[in-house]
Amino acid sequence: MKSLSNLIKALICTIPILGSCAQPENNPTEDYLKEAKAAIAASNAIYFTSFANNDSALFIDRYAEDACLMPAGAPKTCGREALARFFRETYNKGYRGGEFVTVAVYGDGREFVTEEVIGRIFNEKKELMSEGKILVLWKKTAKGWKMFRDSFSGDAPSGK
Repeated sequence: MKSLSNLIKALICTIPILGSCAQPENNPTEDYLKEAKAAIAASNAIYFTSFANNDSALFIDRYAEDACLMPAGAPKTCGREALARFFRETYNKGYRGGEFVTVAVYGDGREFVTEEVIGRIFNEKKELMSEGKILVLWKKTAKGWKMFRDSFSGDAPSGK
């Protein structure tokens, strides 16, 4: 009886109209999110090159046209001029490199995703200058995934 049941299931699965036994299709949300994560990783991989090379254009290109920075203890600033000013100020403080460690990426990957990050900033001697937490709201634009809102705050050094 069991083998007859298995035979019937096998026959039903081979009839295309019934299709109930077909392999599940890819989940579009997973595909969109995978694309977003890859774009974020690629952007993050070259972000600090801008500081190493004193290249504000490379830095600004990581961001959407209507991007805003939201640093701790300072007002929100928006637009290309604000990004250029921020780059110049941080470069003048000695920022020359860093790293982003993505903790998680949240969202469906269609228009926006949020990235949770641990960030570290280094000087030209590769000494740690700052470490903190970051939340970036990424926006899918005609030019690809770009940072839309960049919110960050440094952690207090231990013992202080």
